[in-house]
Amino acid sequence: MSDNQNTTVNGTQPSSCSSDPTAQKIGQTFAYCLIFVVSLAGNTVIGIIVYKTKTMRKPINFFIVNMAMSDLLFPIFFIPLNIQMLYIHSWLIGGPLGQALCKLVNFLVDVSHAVSSQSLVLIAVGRFGAVVYPLRSPLISSKLCPFLILVTWIVAMACFSPYLFGLKLVEYHGRLVCRFHWKEAFGESLSYESYFLSLFVALIFIPFVLIAALYIIIFFKLKSQKSPGEQSAKAGQQRQQRERNVLKMAIAIVLGFAVCWLPYAIGLFLFFLAPDIWWSCGFHYFYIVTRFMAQANCAINPCICFIFSRNYREGLKTLFR
Repeated sequence: MSDNQNTTVNGTQPSSCSSDPTAQKIGQTFAYCLIFVVSLAGNTVIGIIVYKTKTMRKPINFFIVNMAMSDLLFPIFFIPLNIQMLYIHSWLIGGPLGQALCKLVNFLVDVSHAVSSQSLVLIAVGRFGAVVYPLRSPLISSKLCPFLILVTWIVAMACFSPYLFGLKLVEYHGRLVCRFHWKEAFGESLSYESYFLSLFVALIFIPFVLIAALYIIIFFKLKSQKSPGEQSAKAGQQRQQRERNVLKMAIAIVLGFAVCWLPYAIGLFLFFLAPDIWWSCGFHYFYIVTRFMAQANCAINPCICFIFSRNYREGLKTLFR
């Protein structure tokens, strides 16, 4: 989930926590610009490589492209807003357009994260079928991929549809602030705390438990595989090596997502349990670091693909030729 939860504090922060706020703003601006460039370029190139390379049109690559396309929403919609908020703590656009952007920006950014977590589950399911049941037809075929990809977006949009009703652009102390008006939109039928906890369980906790279980089974299956006979030794070793290479990339993407997002999710969870914690300098620094880590994930994913996959590196070389 993105920081729209923290719009309730209206962009304020403990004033005594930063000895040099100007240097902090410049550092954050540079970091955001770096994420913007790497994410925009990297995720776009990932999509182009898979589109142009027929041999890479496989389920795992389709789901990686799905993640890449969802990650593009972040630099396009959220990073420019983050940079602007560092210097001007107010929405620059008011009226009906400002109201629409207030809802859509937060909605699309969190939809992006939900699509990524579901794509990671589908990648794990695909790898599980390929390694544990190699002689059976794939659990996720190439023909099934478009349908499953569409489902990830529909589920993500359904999960965050309350944003479209609960978020409003209001004037607060002479400036425009995008914040939740939960009770006004939904009354007492659903508390925001219950909604947030449900999203945390459904989109973070359950997917990572499932992913961890599948990869543990895959690990022990690969470890227990017997060495092939002499006649098929070379072919068997090549197949196992390909499976291991693909598995390494998949696990690296999952670990990258976990390292980037779990600390931030825990921070938001603590914020909901004890809102007063926001005013402590320790939590403020923790929030800045974990927030940056979470936002950097959209730039880390394409880097992982190029580091761990020879096919993506070859595709990149071909593209530049």
